[in-house]
Amino acid sequence: MENFQQYIDLLKRELVPALGCTEPIAVALSTSKCKDILGGRPEKIIVYVSRNILKNGMGVGIPGTGKVGLHIAGALGAICGDSEAGLEVLKNVNKDNLLYAESYINQGNVDICLKETESKLYVEAVGYLDEKEARVIIKDRHNKIVFMSLGNEVLFKDENFEKDGNIINNKSDMQLTIKKIYEFSTKVDFKDICFLLEGAEMNRRVAQEGIEKDYGLKVGKTFYRSINEGIWSDSIESYALALTAAAVDARMDGCILPVMSTAGSGNQGLTATLPVVAVAEKLKLGEEKLGRALAISNLVTIHIKSYIGRLSALCGCGVAASIGASCGMTYLLGGNFDSMVHVIKNMIADISGIICDGAKRGCALKISTAVSAAIQCSILAINNIEVACSDGIIHDSVEQTIKNLGELGSQGMVDTDKIILDMMVCK
Repeated sequence: MENFQQYIDLLKRELVPALGCTEPIAVALSTSKCKDILGGRPEKIIVYVSRNILKNGMGVGIPGTGKVGLHIAGALGAICGDSEAGLEVLKNVNKDNLLYAESYINQGNVDICLKETESKLYVEAVGYLDEKEARVIIKDRHNKIVFMSLGNEVLFKDENFEKDGNIINNKSDMQLTIKKIYEFSTKVDFKDICFLLEGAEMNRRVAQEGIEKDYGLKVGKTFYRSINEGIWSDSIESYALALTAAAVDARMDGCILPVMSTAGSGNQGLTATLPVVAVAEKLKLGEEKLGRALAISNLVTIHIKSYIGRLSALCGCGVAASIGASCGMTYLLGGNFDSMVHVIKNMIADISGIICDGAKRGCALKISTAVSAAIQCSILAINNIEVACSDGIIHDSVEQTIKNLGELGSQGMVDTDKIILDMMVCK
């Protein structure tokens, strides 16, 4: 058995608090760092982004602003961003900063440009102040700064700057499998993973915010009200849908509460966490059972994302995180390792075609659909029902099935990704 500490370290590295959608937040982090290097607010910023950053940042709400998009995120990062706060870089936004940012944009001081790059997660900010030029590059992870310079002086350059990274640390020889994830999550000392409950509570607060207030399409709030009105039965499925969708409603519409992200995405964190929380609440299960289920859910999400990539034409929440949640819920419903294999194959047979057409208010619809599928597939799994390897991309091996999904998203849908962005830009 591998050293459990590797898994604990991976969870701590990949579960990070984030305020706002992580694509525009990565832009804000880069411009904020430019401000720090220049020693003051830049007179002008130019931000070069990959297609997937552009796609995911176009229509999503920026916390505390009532506005959407990369321009406002980049401006606020340059004006009031706190780069030391990482993915909570915009925690200090206020009305005065917002008014200044609007003027800053109207004066033509913010340019967002598409950069053709093989890295799907790429942000390069260039800031100008007086005669000084600062450059900051974020690559492969939303909070991973790989390059900084002031004029011709290189201030920092990551040793893996020229390489494409993935979810798992390049320096680690660790290799996740579903079997290892199950063994770790069920055998590790609970005190070593109890920190996962803090992230769950953080995400639960955002869900409550979405239920109590009017955010986005009000998908979760409407579902929750329908349960109370007797239109929907008060079941585990309907509760999990309402809870998760409400949190996504709030986050996509600019809620000022942070969420615990998973593998670089706040919505993935919500999807990997809240359905599991809903099952535990409904079944009145204790903290240890919930904590172990959360370890399963998040590690499976990370594992699948390592094949799909940080950003993809496939919806990471609707595909990877929902599969993670299905595994966590299966464990809570009494399933064993074989049940986890069953549910992963069932889920990939069911929801593998959900596309990502950017972060936006409508994400709550996709995620609620994926959560519903996760619960249905969990019920089938604990009853030993599994899609056969003769079905589509499903393989006898669960690991090969996951690899097939990853190949579909990372290679098979390259043109799909480009076409989606073209459709979004040409509206």
